[in-house]
Amino acid sequence: MVQVKRTGVIGLGAMGLQMARHMASKGFDVLGNDIDAGATQRAQSHQLRTADAASVARHAEVAFVMVATDAQVEDAVSQLLQHLARGSVICIASSVSPETCRRLEARAAQHGVGVLDTPVVLGQEAANNGTLTIYVGGADEAFAKAQPVLAAFGARVLHLGPSGAGQIAKTINNMLLWACMAANFEALTLAKQLGADIPKLVAALGHGSGANWSLSRWGKSTGKWAEKDMDVALDLAQAAKVPAPLGGLVDQLVKGINQERMKALLA
Repeated sequence: MVQVKRTGVIGLGAMGLQMARHMASKGFDVLGNDIDAGATQRAQSHQLRTADAASVARHAEVAFVMVATDAQVEDAVSQLLQHLARGSVICIASSVSPETCRRLEARAAQHGVGVLDTPVVLGQEAANNGTLTIYVGGADEAFAKAQPVLAAFGARVLHLGPSGAGQIAKTINNMLLWACMAANFEALTLAKQLGADIPKLVAALGHGSGANWSLSRWGKSTGKWAEKDMDVALDLAQAAKVPAPLGGLVDQLVKGINQERMKALLA
């Protein structure tokens, strides 16, 4: 297979910018696009080239979409498909519905373009360091082409099955993440009321059976996408007719948790 040299990124926000930056540092010829002028300027300050979406599509052999919502993903993919060459691959790095990815994969196949869902986990720090874990769903041929590019910013690139498999893994991962965060917040609030030294307690709990990833990074997580993630999870559970009472409770609890309140427990 011909080695990929040219990549594109639609969405140069906090995560997309770092993905593009790591691709460029690994020798890929990256062209990016964002509708936000501030994001474009930040990308350019990192010596990343930017252009309109059509130019990104004409440039890229592997194009990444890292935007906020399913509707934005649909719009970005529609723009890319107007100009991508046959044999190109679109990687949907946004966290969206598995069905959205399956539908777009079928649509792109009519243009001779592959689609992978490639959502990422481990947060902003891992994005900054190029050590994300990437869950991948999609066809083997598309994955083989995109894998070297994914490895530019992912320490672990895990192909889990056909289209949608990556998004399913991301959703389940996030259900567990937000459940842990809600439990940690409740437990540490009690501990603070009882007079515990929270930083010392958090460090001690890291050596116990209650240890979890969210606790190990307490105060660093923003909780920004908790409500969206839980909405996706509960919609999927509803469609699958699988009871998720704990998920419903977590969905309500995370509405009252933010970075400011988490940091306050450490003060």
